[in-house]
Amino acid sequence: MNSTLYYIHDPMCEWCYGFVNTWEKIQQQLPSNAALKYVVGGLAPDSDQPMSYETRQMIIGAWHRISEMLGTEFNFDFWIKNKPRRSTYPACRAVLAARAQNHEKEMINAIQQAYYQRALNPSDDHVLIDLAKEISLDTNKFITDLNSDKIKNQLMDQISLSRKLSHRGFPSLVLETAGKYYFIDHDYSNAETTLTKIIGLIEFPK
Repeated sequence: MNSTLYYIHDPMCEWCYGFVNTWEKIQQQLPSNAALKYVVGGLAPDSDQPMSYETRQMIIGAWHRISEMLGTEFNFDFWIKNKPRRSTYPACRAVLAARAQNHEKEMINAIQQAYYQRALNPSDDHVLIDLAKEISLDTNKFITDLNSDKIKNQLMDQISLSRKLSHRGFPSLVLETAGKYYFIDHDYSNAETTLTKIIGLIEFPK
């Protein structure tokens, strides 16, 4: 029986970044009959407005909590070197533009490394274009696609799909098997407990 595991995320979601190591282990051990589909959920729409002080403090606090809980390292120089905006749609479009060149996962990783380790701002198109060059995309195609109507429409479709699949934030895992959908309550630090749930539902759907 074929199944599909949906990974609902945003490339600029700090909890998705905290989940990276465990998520990699889950992917490596998924059953061969379980297809994997990434869905970008679009955390924050396009904005040219500086991030409010309250929002900055909320996100900085989340970085500290994730670091304490999971040991994830963050470069807090980001908040000194940039003028942050609450805008993740550009990064989401970059992921979809990279998907068009079969480099979706590479772009997600590049965005996370740029944001959380290199103190670069993936809300800026020029940062995303530089990342496309670094992962050896066809840069001209990427630039054309990044803010195209096609990619914008794809993002809206992805956001709509993410909301149909789950309303529990990012990251979320939803398994489709035997014609039914199951939300998978994942463990941020233990791949085995999450895999056990996924495999159990694939083999014995409720």
